[in-house]
Amino acid sequence: MKIIMWIIIVIAVIIAIILIVAIFSKKEYSIEREITITNSKRDVFNYLKLLKNQDNFSKWAKMDPNMKQEFKGIDGTVGFVSAWDSDNKQVGKGEQEIIKITDGKKIDYEIRFLKPFEGKANAYLTVDSVSKNETTVRWGFQSKMKYPMNIMLLMTNMEKMVGNDLGTGLTNLKTLLEK
Repeated sequence: MKIIMWIIIVIAVIIAIILIVAIFSKKEYSIEREITITNSKRDVFNYLKLLKNQDNFSKWAKMDPNMKQEFKGIDGTVGFVSAWDSDNKQVGKGEQEIIKITDGKKIDYEIRFLKPFEGKANAYLTVDSVSKNETTVRWGFQSKMKYPMNIMLLMTNMEKMVGNDLGTGLTNLKTLLEK
């Protein structure tokens, strides 16, 4: 009986320590990648502002070519929503909405994850001219994890995990737009 009591106490102390650490751990993360594309800023921006075009370069869209998709609104305008549903747990279910467009410069999105976990993130794509036919594209992602799930940020390298996927998407975009 004493052994069981000690096991329960040890488990309770470990859980308490984890919960205390989570209180003081970061709850937000932000990741950005960039690439330079040999194409005009206007052409790159006009391609990027159409959310459906992300299916052509996003690593996440390519993980399940058979996922169900639904679109609401007029693509390339604020309020357009692209929803997806996949049996692939890495893709899951969710939707992305264009929430702001700064013409010729930036597209802001809200991403709402529904499965395998619920969450929200903000993402953006920006374009800047390097020269007449060179454009730098930045793809960024920002999110928060609620307490106590934020403890996962100590154990997961979001910078590498999400950053690598953004980088792959940008490389795919460069290949596509430089053809």
